[in-house]
Amino acid sequence: MARAATTSDAFNAVAEPRRREILSYLALQERPVGDIVTSLSLDQPSVSKHLRVLRSVGLVRVRCDGRHKYYRTNAEAIRPLHEWAGTFERFWQHQLLNVKKLAEERMSKLNPDPDTKEKS
Repeated sequence: MARAATTSDAFNAVAEPRRREILSYLALQERPVGDIVTSLSLDQPSVSKHLRVLRSVGLVRVRCDGRHKYYRTNAEAIRPLHEWAGTFERFWQHQLLNVKKLAEERMSKLNPDPDTKEKS
C-alpha cells in the first residue's frame, strides 16, 4: 500500500519528530521563524521546510506583519489528531487499571490483612 504524501496528510506530516517539536513549540503562542530556529537549535532552511509542510496540511497558520512572518498552530486542524490519539489513551488507561487491580490482588494474597484473617 502506498504511503500518502507528507504534504497531503496531517498524520504523515506529524510522523516527522522535528515537525512535532515545532508544533509543540508553537502550541502556546505564535512565533517568528528565527525564534523557532534558536529555541529548537535547528537550521533555518530546515525549519522553513518543516513549516511549509505543516502549512500545506493546515496544521500551522502564518500571519505576515511587514517582512516578518509569525507562525501558530491551527487548533481545528489538530483536533482530528488529538481525537485519534485519545482513543489509545483510553485504551491504555483501561489496561493500566487492569494491571493495578491484578497487582493489588496479588499483594493482598502475599500480605493478608490481619484484621480479615479468620481466628483459629
